[in-house]
Amino acid sequence: MVRSLSQWTKTLSFPARISPNRNSKDCSVNVLPITPPPAPPRNKPATSTTTCSSSNSSTMSSPSPPPNVPITEISQIIYPDPESEKAIMGSLVFCIHHKQGCKWSDELRKLKAHLNTCKHDAIPCPNKCGSQIPRVMMTDHLAFTCILRRAICEFCNVEFTGLGLEEHAGTCSSEPMYCESKCGARVVRGRMSIHRAKDCSKRLRRCPHCSREFSADTLSAHGATCPRSPVPCPQRCDAGPMARADLDSHLRDECKALSVPCSFKDAGCRFKGPRHLLEAHLESNTSAHLSLMVALSGRQGQQITMLKNAMAKLSTNYTGTLLWKITDWSAKMVEAKSKDGLELVSPPFYTSQYGYKLQASMFLNGNGPGESTHVSVYIKVLPGEYDALLKWPFSHSVTFTLFEQGTLGGQGGVAESFVPDPSWENFQRPSSEPDALGFGFPRFVSHELLNRRPFVREDTVFLRVKVDPSKIVAV
Repeated sequence: MVRSLSQWTKTLSFPARISPNRNSKDCSVNVLPITPPPAPPRNKPATSTTTCSSSNSSTMSSPSPPPNVPITEISQIIYPDPESEKAIMGSLVFCIHHKQGCKWSDELRKLKAHLNTCKHDAIPCPNKCGSQIPRVMMTDHLAFTCILRRAICEFCNVEFTGLGLEEHAGTCSSEPMYCESKCGARVVRGRMSIHRAKDCSKRLRRCPHCSREFSADTLSAHGATCPRSPVPCPQRCDAGPMARADLDSHLRDECKALSVPCSFKDAGCRFKGPRHLLEAHLESNTSAHLSLMVALSGRQGQQITMLKNAMAKLSTNYTGTLLWKITDWSAKMVEAKSKDGLELVSPPFYTSQYGYKLQASMFLNGNGPGESTHVSVYIKVLPGEYDALLKWPFSHSVTFTLFEQGTLGGQGGVAESFVPDPSWENFQRPSSEPDALGFGFPRFVSHELLNRRPFVREDTVFLRVKVDPSKIVAV
């Protein structure tokens, strides 16, 4: 390759002396970059300066060569003086690629030969791709980056140029790739559409029975529970396959092979057989079924009575104190004034869990001395379950209290109490038919006082009956 003078000299680096073997001279050479000078007069050459330091210092000048002159002609054009040529060409220089890492250094005359082999010197790509590549990088360039290199696709084994291989990459139909549906399979690109349509476990498939869509790997699990999937009757009756959702109603209402119990099973009938025999059984056993129903009704009556007694015990008051709430007072008062002897009775209550059984009663329009003017209250002793274990006669103090409602100073009212006299017949052990009246206060509270003070609110009255076994004096 022919190089111009400017290419040779623009990066030359000279040491401070001409040659390491010249001890008689200490010379420095300056080679100026050549630029086309103005045309000199004829027979008057242009000059270039070379300065040498020695015992006999002198200055030599020589004409500058024209541009693009081969290195072999430099001595003939620049240095007509042989001594100057010898001095310049024997100068110690470094390779023009020393900044790229070349460590060559020798005389200037040997630089051309070195550059023909320097691994850092750029040469044209042999594939004629137009690139200038250093020799040290040429192997990689030819193998990997040259756009005109010949390369074979590792997947389809088709040969391409370097540029063609880059365009082919990412589109090769033989390149394996992972399924985009994330099923985990690796499929060549050319078969990906077929894989996604037929083989991919994540492709969507429609259930043939309910028309819902599922991934292929879950469709079989859905088929085991699909409500519209056809299933045979578990009793193997004549009916054909039916939807799973209809199976229960078929077994309950239609299946002729299913064994069903008699309609009077709860009454005690033990028949169990195919559905088509049930009707004949019911017709032939009418009287037996009637007897079973009568017996069942008797047992249920007993159970109802026991439940009522249990509920009554749960709601019974065993505290010895009854707070009696009387509602619809106005209507009951009108009724009491229109009917003689109208009596209201309270729920029974006990002095303790195993104590005396008592009941309070009230005459709204009065009784005896308080008739038509007062409200009368009484207490009566009823026959109890544990009377045989109790002490008789009944001797606990009894207090009646009619409460005022909504008073600001606290709970006020009217209270009357007494301690039973042992000689009173009302408090002896009661018989199966206790005293119809009991003992109490015929003039407990007057009608006039009821209307004057707030005993009645929202048509309701509250009466408390308190039995205290610890008091022997009425308060």
